[in-house]
Amino acid sequence: MSRKYFGTDGIRGTANSEPMTAEVALKVGMASGLQFITGDHRHRVVIGKDTRLSGYMLEPALTAGFVSVGMDVILVGPVPTPAIAMLTRSLRADLGVVLSASHNPYHDNGFKFFGPDGYKLSDEVEAAVEARMDCGLEKLYAKPRDLGRARRLDDVVGRYTEFVKRTFPRGLSLDGLKVVVDCANGAAYRVAPEVLWELGAEVIPIGVEPDGFNINKGCGSTETAYMREQVVIHGADIGLALDGDADRLIISDESGKLIDGDQIMAVIAERWANAGELVGNGVVATVMSNLRLEQHLAEKGVNLIRTQVGDRYVVERMRAEGYNLGGEQSGHIVLGDYSTTGDGLIAALQVLAAIVEGKGNGRVPASVVCKRFEPLPQLLKNIRINIEGVEDSNRVKEAVAEGKARLGNEGRLLIRKSGTEPVVRVMAEGTDEGLISSVVGDVTAAIEQSEAGI
Repeated sequence: MSRKYFGTDGIRGTANSEPMTAEVALKVGMASGLQFITGDHRHRVVIGKDTRLSGYMLEPALTAGFVSVGMDVILVGPVPTPAIAMLTRSLRADLGVVLSASHNPYHDNGFKFFGPDGYKLSDEVEAAVEARMDCGLEKLYAKPRDLGRARRLDDVVGRYTEFVKRTFPRGLSLDGLKVVVDCANGAAYRVAPEVLWELGAEVIPIGVEPDGFNINKGCGSTETAYMREQVVIHGADIGLALDGDADRLIISDESGKLIDGDQIMAVIAERWANAGELVGNGVVATVMSNLRLEQHLAEKGVNLIRTQVGDRYVVERMRAEGYNLGGEQSGHIVLGDYSTTGDGLIAALQVLAAIVEGKGNGRVPASVVCKRFEPLPQLLKNIRINIEGVEDSNRVKEAVAEGKARLGNEGRLLIRKSGTEPVVRVMAEGTDEGLISSVVGDVTAAIEQSEAGI
């Protein structure tokens, strides 16, 4: 399905350039509003955002679009993406929208959409919204008496704080646990430290001084060096790194070693399976998850079900087949008992619960609790591209076929275009690090040569 605006996670691009302009924001508000106006009740949309400067431009334009077609707007300011999913349901809204480009730098922004059930929109609904955007929207303006209204909702942080705290097991406390939490100068800069502190932890917050420009800059789940350094300096038990909109989590153990989404899923899966809480006895992950995760879970009697990349596709598979745990290696962890989308903070509390529960006469360190298996060597390289479809050239296809043949049954090779930025991702894994490096290098070279027309 060819789409003009939507990618794998809503609409995303460079601020003040197509499609992240005020004009497009206006059209997005009108088109998505019209898509969800059904019946004769007062319709409402919840709009949240992260801390990017461009939010000040896009939020009013988006609001105007909704108001112009007769939808009321509830503005909640900077809050994590999963908070909007929760609020859309709890406020009985018809639609939820988040202004965020997740882990991207400040100069990008995006629109993420949630339906009235709190789940991200399907491909079919997104296609319907796109069709409306270029179809004479001015003919569908509301009459003057039917215009929507906009208002701000107070204490959203408090609402979400209490919601998240209720997911932590009763009877447990984080007393005595020292936690570094990196909020990426993003949407969770207030709520994440507050939740951890109220549950009893000693909290060292970093990335909590957003200025509109520093979101994800040298911090957060994609740049973890400073967080890991602070864990060691402070003698912390664990480090938590969220991304700009806090739907992603990466962890550091007490020695500063990283724990990715695959390990986090394994920790939660084992804990839930032992408690009889893992519905369907399976975990949904993407094709990017390490093969050893699949093997490790199989040893525990748990199945791994794979989807294409994108937390939305993980959730769709979870819903279709009844699973309550899924996620991505990158740190999107979806806990279906609590949330309809990835929630970094709720996932962190499940890991912290596993650490607290395992203390016995002395707390078991994060390096033991969170290292559930030894992953196969895996190499991922991102290549920025300027030419559409370069990954489908004959040169690249030949390099991929040759790479897969070289890896044989002992490894995997994946190549895919990012749905959120102009990047082609090449990933290989196997038992021989030298071989996977060579294979990734050959495929990368083929992509660069094809783009250059060599």
